[in-house]
Amino acid sequence: MPASEFDLDDSIAYLNHAAIAPWPRRTVEAVQQFAQQNGERGSQHYARWLATEQALREQLKTLINAHSSNEIALLKSTSEALSVIAYGLDWRAGDKVVIPEQEFPSNRIVWESLQPRGVEVVTVNLDNTDNPEQALIAALDSKVRLVSVSSVQYASGLALNLDRLGQACQQGDILFCVDAIQSLGARPFDVQRCHADFVVADGHKWMLGPEGLALFYCRQPLIDRLRLNQYGWHMVEAMGEFDRTDWSPATSACRFECGSPNMLGIHALHASLSLLLETGIDKVASRLQANTRYLLDRLRDKVDIVSPLADERRSGILTIRTADTDLDRRYRHLQAAGVICALRGGGIRFSPHFYTSQAQMDKALRHLFEKIQISAE
Repeated sequence: MPASEFDLDDSIAYLNHAAIAPWPRRTVEAVQQFAQQNGERGSQHYARWLATEQALREQLKTLINAHSSNEIALLKSTSEALSVIAYGLDWRAGDKVVIPEQEFPSNRIVWESLQPRGVEVVTVNLDNTDNPEQALIAALDSKVRLVSVSSVQYASGLALNLDRLGQACQQGDILFCVDAIQSLGARPFDVQRCHADFVVADGHKWMLGPEGLALFYCRQPLIDRLRLNQYGWHMVEAMGEFDRTDWSPATSACRFECGSPNMLGIHALHASLSLLLETGIDKVASRLQANTRYLLDRLRDKVDIVSPLADERRSGILTIRTADTDLDRRYRHLQAAGVICALRGGGIRFSPHFYTSQAQMDKALRHLFEKIQISAE
């Protein structure tokens, strides 16, 4: 059933969902229908578009188990959402932010940009440790104001125990921010259980949506504590009352959306999430684990596995290093053969999804070993 929801060309093996995902058929159709309606009717049915926007907020609320869709903002990107947090908090000289050393630049640069304000960024090396959470917790002291981690590390695929980290932050009265771009749509996520104050995630990876639209979750008590740095017609409480000269920021997370919404992206992500939620995130995660296990079982004795081997640490990402001295050349060979993957963390990163077929994975394995004459059987 899952494969029938996609129209991927038979000539490719798509193992790059940790970068940019292909859209499901229903998402392509939703975009086509939106474009046709816009071309033929303009904004005649804008009220319906707004209903789809609200439905998307409800889907995202369900996906992360938020209390209310009022805690959900729709922003342009993970980076924008992190910037809203970083430049919304009232920092004091000497405050610290703790992040993993292996973070994607989005979750590093924004915090480093605060250093002129006297904020220190503490990086914790998660390599070569069996207990990455303890390594992060050990860095917490009375000056730590915020911990920001990726739920899944983009290069290695290491999945962190967010519940343990969130509990430690709560006990220390430390804000907890989660970049969930490498897990939302691939693994269950519970913002209540992990005590996250902020959750950010673009829709174009495991959520199977477009670039240019991201989730920003802000826990309700913190919404009015973040200083606003963007203003416009859309972020006010009386949105739509254009003749009013008095205004106040919305009491919901909509206050972080300063201008016109990305309606095309909203329709696309709404369609993509409908597939994931209809399938069930638990089932999606189970099928994805089976796919990564299939690859791991066939690669374990033939290559160096960068990604964690334990089920509880493994995500949809499997990064490997071959015996080649020119890994870039091997990567280009795979791309030319229609195996869509990525170079990350000094290795080749495979990232299937729940619908990826065994035939696609077999193709990737076959081409992976072609040049060094090692059988993938």
